[in-house]
Amino acid sequence: MGTVALIDYGSGNVHSAARALTRAAERAERGLRVALTADPDVVTRADRVVLPGVGHFADCKREIDRRDGLTEALESAVIARGAPFLGICVGMQLMADFGAEDGDHRGFGWIHGRVDALRGGPSLRIPHMGWNEVMPRGAHPVLAELGQDAHAYFVHSYAFSPENEHEIAAVTDHGQPFVSAVGRDNLFGTQFHPEKSQAVGLKILTNFLNWRP
Repeated sequence: MGTVALIDYGSGNVHSAARALTRAAERAERGLRVALTADPDVVTRADRVVLPGVGHFADCKREIDRRDGLTEALESAVIARGAPFLGICVGMQLMADFGAEDGDHRGFGWIHGRVDALRGGPSLRIPHMGWNEVMPRGAHPVLAELGQDAHAYFVHSYAFSPENEHEIAAVTDHGQPFVSAVGRDNLFGTQFHPEKSQAVGLKILTNFLNWRP
């Protein structure tokens, strides 16, 4: 039985993500077990890795770094070995070089770019919260067969801008376009929360579990 390591470093909503991933694993029918863990040994050996995130970029990165060996285990599994990786919300943002929330803070540097504040306006609320359309760019397998006008659930005030436009997997409009999904090689990330996005989110998680980059 393969293992999906869902990283538990104190970020909110991890149990909701665990329930959604377990349902997706049942649909994928690949004999995958979801392990809620911060154990470096489990992460290093995992077949797939999911990193959720709620809150501030710097706080999430600090909590990951505080857990002995976890950052190194993520690098070993995802970068050195090439295990499929899904980052959710701040978990996606942490793939960037820097996040600008409360000053510049270093991310993992896996996908070059920055995380900067969304620009609001008189009629645009920040944080961007609620349902919005996800518009894929290209044909990434994780976003396959979502149907017309696929909507997902967002809660965020910052967004990732990759240096390489080819690494943008989807965009969403909130007064102006922002990147709502990124992808390269075995890396994928969503600014929205699949675990809160009902049928669309379950399809995305199932696609991720079946994805063979």
